[in-house]
Amino acid sequence: MPEPLLEVRALDAHYGDFQALFGVSLNVAAGEVVAVIGANGAGKTTLLQCIAGLIRVRDDAIRFDGVPIGAQPAHAVVARGIALVPEGRRLFPSLSVEENLLIGGQLGRAGAWNLERVYALFPVLSERRNQPSTSLSGGQQQMVAIGRALMSNPKLLLCDEVSLGLAPIVVRDIYARLPAIVAEGLSLVIVEQDIVQALGAADHVYCLQEGRVRLQGAARALSREAIAAAYFSV
Repeated sequence: MPEPLLEVRALDAHYGDFQALFGVSLNVAAGEVVAVIGANGAGKTTLLQCIAGLIRVRDDAIRFDGVPIGAQPAHAVVARGIALVPEGRRLFPSLSVEENLLIGGQLGRAGAWNLERVYALFPVLSERRNQPSTSLSGGQQQMVAIGRALMSNPKLLLCDEVSLGLAPIVVRDIYARLPAIVAEGLSLVIVEQDIVQALGAADHVYCLQEGRVRLQGAARALSREAIAAAYFSV
């Protein structure tokens, strides 16, 4: 069996004296879409921040492409091929849409993603390329955030709450683009509160509750009832 692209093993994470994650383990294979679901405060964002190098942890708790990266800083993690689409998008408000996208490509990693490819994925961004990023709708800003991450040509894309605060029709539109992203050879980890969206998009699902994995399995094999029970368990 091939080695997973991403391995998280018995990961603990702390904010000072507060422990946010307790022995979390997770695998992501090449080309796989993994959804991590749970209520607010479950530890989902903390998990992504650990993988992205924003929270330093035990080095061997996270392995990417066979290399321990748990203790590496964020810039080194990005250079290895992991990109984060953060919760709240965090665009640069003083820059245009295109300038925000170009920032994502500063590392110069080789790959399929460039401005032309991002604009093909999200045509509305091409139409608004010279507008300030803050003048866009919430859904369009989310597209910029995803495009900026893709411009770094990652092997693994981490998406934190891409549906947060967006209208259902906009969420469906964004999720409809995910197969085109995976088709370029990427793996995805999607943090999501919406069970229906998670099951529809993912190959594998992990349910976090109070910093622990309460349930995990192939998305097609897990019922919504089982996930909901783990989601709300105490």
